[in-house]
Amino acid sequence: MKSIAQRFRLRSVTSLVAMSLAAQLAWAVDPFTVRDIRVEGLQRVEPGTVFASLPVRVGETYNDDKGAAAIRALFGLGLFNDVRLEVQGDVLVVIVQERPTVASVEFAGNKEFNNDVLRGVLRDAGLASGRPYDRALADRAEQELKRQYINRSLYGAEVQTTVTPSERNQVRLTFNITEGLPARIKDIDIIGNQAFSDARLKDLFDLDTGGWLSWYTKSDQYSRAKLNADLEALRSFYLARGYLDFRIDSTQVAMAPDKESITITVNITEGDRFVVSGVTLDGNYLDKDDEFKSLVKIKPGEAYNADQVAETTKAFTEHFGNYGYAFAQVEAVPEVDRVNNRVAIKLRSEPSRRAYVRRINIQGNTRTRDEVIRREFRQYESSWYDAEKIRLSRDRVDRLGYFTELSVSTADVPGAPDQVDLNVEVKEKPTGSISLGAGYSSAEKLSFTFGLSQENVFGSGNKLDLQLNTGKFNRTVVVSATDPYFTANGVSRTVDVYYRTQKPYQDQGGNYTLITMGAGLKFGVPVTELDTVYLGINAERTRIKPGTNIPAAYLDYANRFGYTSSAFPFTLGWSRDSRDSALAPNSGRYQRLLGELGLFGDARYVKTNYQYQQYVPLSKHYTLAFNGEMGWGKGLGGRPFPVFKNFYSGGLGSVRGYEQSTLGPRDVTGAYIGGTRKFVLNTEFITPFPGAGNDRTLRLFGFVDAGALYGDGEKISADALRYSVGVGFSWISPLGPLRFAIAQPLRKRPGDRIQRFQFQIGTSF
Repeated sequence: MKSIAQRFRLRSVTSLVAMSLAAQLAWAVDPFTVRDIRVEGLQRVEPGTVFASLPVRVGETYNDDKGAAAIRALFGLGLFNDVRLEVQGDVLVVIVQERPTVASVEFAGNKEFNNDVLRGVLRDAGLASGRPYDRALADRAEQELKRQYINRSLYGAEVQTTVTPSERNQVRLTFNITEGLPARIKDIDIIGNQAFSDARLKDLFDLDTGGWLSWYTKSDQYSRAKLNADLEALRSFYLARGYLDFRIDSTQVAMAPDKESITITVNITEGDRFVVSGVTLDGNYLDKDDEFKSLVKIKPGEAYNADQVAETTKAFTEHFGNYGYAFAQVEAVPEVDRVNNRVAIKLRSEPSRRAYVRRINIQGNTRTRDEVIRREFRQYESSWYDAEKIRLSRDRVDRLGYFTELSVSTADVPGAPDQVDLNVEVKEKPTGSISLGAGYSSAEKLSFTFGLSQENVFGSGNKLDLQLNTGKFNRTVVVSATDPYFTANGVSRTVDVYYRTQKPYQDQGGNYTLITMGAGLKFGVPVTELDTVYLGINAERTRIKPGTNIPAAYLDYANRFGYTSSAFPFTLGWSRDSRDSALAPNSGRYQRLLGELGLFGDARYVKTNYQYQQYVPLSKHYTLAFNGEMGWGKGLGGRPFPVFKNFYSGGLGSVRGYEQSTLGPRDVTGAYIGGTRKFVLNTEFITPFPGAGNDRTLRLFGFVDAGALYGDGEKISADALRYSVGVGFSWISPLGPLRFAIAQPLRKRPGDRIQRFQFQIGTSF
């Protein structure tokens, strides 16, 4: 095979020689008028391709210059190994030898990448089935494959190409790959630091020398992109602490001879620490100096902080944009006093000209209708440019969840210096999904889930859901359809049809069941960009299906009001969510208030529930989280609160360390029947899991829980409170959020059922 490759290489050399010789022969021909042009040697290339490249046509005069130009043009097509021109009387004969084409591309020995990914890499490099073969192109393809493996820390990867001739002047290419082992980081050295320890600075890096979870985080695998990000984090760390002259002098990455271990050395100069002596405004601030001064994050008397400077200039630029000045320029000019290690910051601005948006252009949406995107925009065409509205519009489109990529950019309008166009580019993702799963919890045991969802039906933005959940104690079937723009001003409408069966978790082997079926209509009214109010009405029918060990409270309610109860509760709710992530939040706040009011039917009651969550980032690694929940219910019209609407407490999601739903009142049979008033408070200190680096999908937490549950008419007192402390960890697994907790109850009462180890898939706090 090697001789074959050499033969192809030899052909390339001889082609150049032939080109030169042919050109010399062409120069030796006396000029003549071309009566005909013939092409010989073509197999796959169309004759028209050759004729279109020739600088001479039938009826024109052929001379030496045109002959040389013809040979150069044909070789420039990249389709031929050899080109010759012959003159037979007044006929010009073009004789070509086509390059072989690639019949197939195969791979052997690859495990890190599948064949389709590698074929895509080669296609981008210009090598694919059906294209002309060129040895230089194959060499470039080998280098590109090696580069892909280097990006995965496989520096010892080797690629060899086997070229096999085939019929009809074709070749089959086989890339034989030896991947080797990934290069691991052996050591990271930081040289030149005095103010901070090595451990403190290395803690800023996502790269490390590995731990017992490195197989999962891959933090010990070198990546140039990750190193650059770590160096930027190091630079930001120093600049945020007053080291204005900090610099990274050099970075050395030393590879071991076996290409399986790496040593990284970072040489730095810290410089002196500077304190901000003052902040002044310079330039045009639209006579709104006080507004801009309120946006200043820089604090005189404290250490110079580059993050505060960047936040200030960004806030100024955005505030100018709020007034329509899309081209405002803001610059922070430091005036350094190196004798006293002080720095004065002058904020210089030039608002330039005011602009308005001429047109909003949307590209990339092949399925989603334009109106679905445009209705989320708060920046309108032919209106003044407003940076805050543009950011809000982008966030609203992004929250639709229909796109994997989204960008909003501005473009000048030629000949109109006071106008800009907004270009919205999206890349759509599949919005329909079918989910099959299984879950296991210490309370529900084994359960199965099925989901069919289409978030963007026919590109209209409407949502259709079918959810099925099976469990030992809770089973649910829900069909839901949502129109997010039932009205033009953004009022949503949701129609639900549901069927649920449930019973208390600890029923002492009883087989009674609560069966609820119903339908609901709910409207969501956007009050602000962050707040939504929900209004709705449901029609429900709940049946107490008797069985063994039915709690006395259920039996008493059924005897007084019947085993079947109908209700038409009105629902009222409000929510606000500013968390940075719904699955692994690090900052932000979440609030939810839900209420039910049953005035008609057999069950008459009022029920409210309020939840508050707050996440406080203490540092890049540590987060303090709070969760509070209160519930209250009361019967109306002289009737008691329906027992099947009771709150429950205990276990994951409330007070850990106690068995699920075992806190609160019990009836004469000893069954846990829940209560009408509920109080829960959780506090968590969240850290990265040891050995997982900064991976937020796997985290460790310590917690303190408190909670109480009170029955109807029961006096609220601190005696009913239960407390617990413990540790746990959370993992965003392929099955969903998974949480383990080991808790120690601090306050126990007779009859409390303790469960120190608990876990669940899908719980949120």
